[in-house]
Amino acid sequence: MIVTVSTKTMERVTGKLTDQPLLFQYTIKLVLLVSFLELILYRLVSRLGMHLSKLAADHQWIIPTFTALTEIGQWLLNAVAILLFLGLVLGLTNRLASRGWGGLNIVTVPCVALLLLLTVGFLFVPPTMIGSAIYNLTALTAIVLLMTEYLMTHHDWSHRVLGVVYLLGISGWLYYQMVSTFFSFLGTVIAPPFVYEFHRGGEALMVLASILVYGAYGRGLSFRSRNQHQRRRAIWFWGTAGTIFTVLLFLDYLLSRYDPVMASNIRKGADGIGWIFQFGMGYTFYLPFALYMAGLLCWSYTVIRLLTMGRLAGYGLGLMFIAGYALLYSNLTLMVVLGVMLLTMDRYRREPLEAPSAVGAPMLSGSDRLAGDHV
Repeated sequence: MIVTVSTKTMERVTGKLTDQPLLFQYTIKLVLLVSFLELILYRLVSRLGMHLSKLAADHQWIIPTFTALTEIGQWLLNAVAILLFLGLVLGLTNRLASRGWGGLNIVTVPCVALLLLLTVGFLFVPPTMIGSAIYNLTALTAIVLLMTEYLMTHHDWSHRVLGVVYLLGISGWLYYQMVSTFFSFLGTVIAPPFVYEFHRGGEALMVLASILVYGAYGRGLSFRSRNQHQRRRAIWFWGTAGTIFTVLLFLDYLLSRYDPVMASNIRKGADGIGWIFQFGMGYTFYLPFALYMAGLLCWSYTVIRLLTMGRLAGYGLGLMFIAGYALLYSNLTLMVVLGVMLLTMDRYRREPLEAPSAVGAPMLSGSDRLAGDHV
């Protein structure tokens, strides 16, 4: 009897949060939760309080309320820094335990470890201009190495496009910081080359990356679905999103034709919102406001969907975009590094399924044959 083995492969998502050690699971969950609260209470609400300072004379509750929220936000800022440090240490430990020093770990692990050491060191010794440039260069190197690993292990073109666009976007800010700091250190009056173009281009690419997140990980709202419930949900979602996008895109023009005074007031309010987000996340809103809302909608849906599935990509994408564009604090830089690290841990792996099958074997056993050897 000749026995052959037919090998089939299946794709399975590896790197779910439940596959990780328990301490790492709770650390990542707390990092995402505290980071989101820090974004709302410290980087956004505190700026809103500064914007409403003119109303404080008429409303006495504004100053104590926003002061309390700012203090809570500052506490959350320190808490998220500790959690990020713990998450990165655990992440590096897990990488070494599972993969050893092979591959890109030879340079990735020391680079991230150096970034953590610089973060701790600058808590005791304030960084100079050169120190800030070295810190940003180390952070950029770590992000490039982690994103290179992501591109090597993810073969879907939508994942690769997302990775490249995000890397170029965040690199625009880091280039702006490093080159501006270096030229300031030299004391030259010559303008740094292409800093303005890189800064604006990086913001545009970050907005584009937030939209591409849906194409890479948020698939599930398709008109071609055979499920009637999913099809109705897709029609409702895309119909609402398209209507909001169109209205926001032409809102200023339509209001200026209908009521110029109302259009001017709304424009001033939009400028105030843009000022809050500029100081809180680094977005200047020089692009049409509808594009930013489209990115927020695509990112929010995708992250919520991935989190309900327990995917590490949801936690990674959440941290990467909660950090914003302007990495003004070290905890925001560590947030991006940890987010990209979590994104690399979420991947598809082909696993063989072996099923032995007999070729040329008799259909009936020896005891069930119609004719024996002694007939």
